[in-house]
Amino acid sequence: MNDKTPVLGKFKMQFLAWIQLEKKTQVVTGETAEALGLTATQERKLLSRMSQQGLIVRLRRGLYMVPAQVPPGGKWSPGEYRLARTLMEDAGASYQIGGAITFHQYGFDDQVPNEITVYNDKISRRSTMGGLRFTFIKVPAKRLGGSNKMKLPDGGEVKIASLPRALMDAVYDWDRYNTLPRAYVWIAARKDERETIKELVRITLRHGNIGTMRRIGYILAKCKVSPRLLGKLKARVSVGRSLVKLDPTRPARGDINREWGIIDNEQS
Repeated sequence: MNDKTPVLGKFKMQFLAWIQLEKKTQVVTGETAEALGLTATQERKLLSRMSQQGLIVRLRRGLYMVPAQVPPGGKWSPGEYRLARTLMEDAGASYQIGGAITFHQYGFDDQVPNEITVYNDKISRRSTMGGLRFTFIKVPAKRLGGSNKMKLPDGGEVKIASLPRALMDAVYDWDRYNTLPRAYVWIAARKDERETIKELVRITLRHGNIGTMRRIGYILAKCKVSPRLLGKLKARVSVGRSLVKLDPTRPARGDINREWGIIDNEQS
């Protein structure tokens, strides 16, 4: 069956008129069948075809986002932020958007990301929604934090990593984003922004691991950031005999800094 079939074409027009009349933003399986008097098979084919055509967006099995009005040109996307927010609300998840999209948004990286990363406490998967690629990373709820609420055109809000949190993530999750040693340049560029550095230290203490604390502490110390700001961070770093490479991608050759337990191998 294709959209030139009179029955499916009629159902599509009825569907679009119905969602506009009811001011719907999403529909679930069974709702359309009841409203339009369709069989379950007719409903499934209708929603599947409209999703393939880009008129509506499938978030998961049985849940679709729908446009407030018929989109010009027949294609519609609510945008990556609304898609992520709606799916997270449906899952009852705590979440925040982070990773490459925040590096680009804050001007760290010129490269436009081709995937949106969503840290959350419910879902772990990769998926494509509305022609956009998403990676949902499940983490303990305590790993979430340091986010801002960003206003969206629809009047809603979405949680996105703050600038200091994005800097910390670039060091903590370096292997996911290939951000070391570039992230050290991003941090050094903010060294004179006291509130930014203060928040970076707070977020690193709360959400980072020991390796992240050592690396960020060492870079901030090299930038001659106030020792008072680094005091709590330094107190948490238990060095002993263990050492951490400043650049995990390079050999462990370089100057050793015992204060932070770092092998400065950037120039090796």
